[in-house]
Amino acid sequence: MLMKPSVCEKGKTDLPESKMLERPYYQQTANSVEGAPTTLQMFHGTPLVMRAPHWHAQVEVNFIMRGWVHYKMAHHDIRLVAGDMVLFWGGLPHQMDDASDDPIYAGGHLPLIHFFRLRLPEAVQHRLMSGATLLIRATDAADVANFPRWNRYTRSGDPVRATHAVDEMLLRLERMRFEPFELMPRLHDDIVLTNSVDQQSSRNISRMCGFIAENFLDDIDSNDIAAAAEIHPKYAMSLFKKSTGMTLNEYVSLLRLSYAQARLLDPDANILNVAMQSGFGSLSAFNKSFRKIAGMSPSDFRRDGRASSPAGI
Repeated sequence: MLMKPSVCEKGKTDLPESKMLERPYYQQTANSVEGAPTTLQMFHGTPLVMRAPHWHAQVEVNFIMRGWVHYKMAHHDIRLVAGDMVLFWGGLPHQMDDASDDPIYAGGHLPLIHFFRLRLPEAVQHRLMSGATLLIRATDAADVANFPRWNRYTRSGDPVRATHAVDEMLLRLERMRFEPFELMPRLHDDIVLTNSVDQQSSRNISRMCGFIAENFLDDIDSNDIAAAAEIHPKYAMSLFKKSTGMTLNEYVSLLRLSYAQARLLDPDANILNVAMQSGFGSLSAFNKSFRKIAGMSPSDFRRDGRASSPAGI
């Protein structure tokens, strides 16, 4: 019997009451993907039910191995069946709100430092960061074997195996350039497979993402980030905005908010302390940023999180 994975999974809602009691819901914890915004995580197993949309600061890869699932994305809905592979930006709210009785999926959560290693067409990259979903149906038996193996390698404790798994998965995703794919929602204008951003720009973005990943909890600004990539601050801000659709400040704030989500679920946590530990200079700035992306205050988020815990069901 396949064991349930220990990282972020989604699932099904709107079931008859008897069936809802049989199937567990996804429960966010301090160890789930939301609280580790700079960590690459992979998974393989049975999706869990989500009661509400969530968000995290990684690009997400899903490969459906059995059954079907349905996602509510920020700007569209999508139903995926066995053999479908998708890539989407997790920084926008999304929810797996329905699924078959026996789904199995695999995939990973890629921090932006890995995402920008992908040599994707610039138009595809921009659409993804703006909320589109990249759908690939040209999958085969190799994918069925490889995704579980990549999951095992990243969990092996062997850094060489883990690096090998990440490199292989990135190469697999790049293969979309040579196979049929769709971007959802569809636009009238066709995507032209032009070259992705030049190598120097990609290196600059990766260096900025790497610096941010190591220092987002500290008091950093665009000057610090640009200095890490040895480029001018104005160019750094322009390049990052063009590539991700976000400003540098918005991305740093997203990482901090992702980190803060998990801290808020600690029953002993003080909201002011969480704000300070997450890199925000004041409680008001934290409340404003949190409400903007979560649609609720930190205190409401914590209350709802506790209400949806197993003890509250």
